[in-house]
Amino acid sequence: MVGITITKHQAGPAGEYQAHVADSEAIGRLTWVEREGVRHAEHTLVPEAIGGRGVAGRLVEAMVADARENAFKIAPACTYVAAAFQRHPEWDDVKA
Repeated sequence: MVGITITKHQAGPAGEYQAHVADSEAIGRLTWVEREGVRHAEHTLVPEAIGGRGVAGRLVEAMVADARENAFKIAPACTYVAAAFQRHPEWDDVKA
């Protein structure tokens, strides 16, 4: 499988995780906004050029790992993120 690198970008109370796939210029994104101390995962966007490689799942995993490391909660507003949380009850510790 081609390597996927996840980076985090933040500007004030909003930010995103970006997925960079080794063989593509396309970038996958999971955007969030913080309200009252909770990060609301709003959109997961994966271009068709890098679809089908597990990019969206890796983005959510990165946000969960970040939440555990930095002690914040996630409100899964995006339907993809909400479905991922349903599939992974072990993430309930970071779910708002």
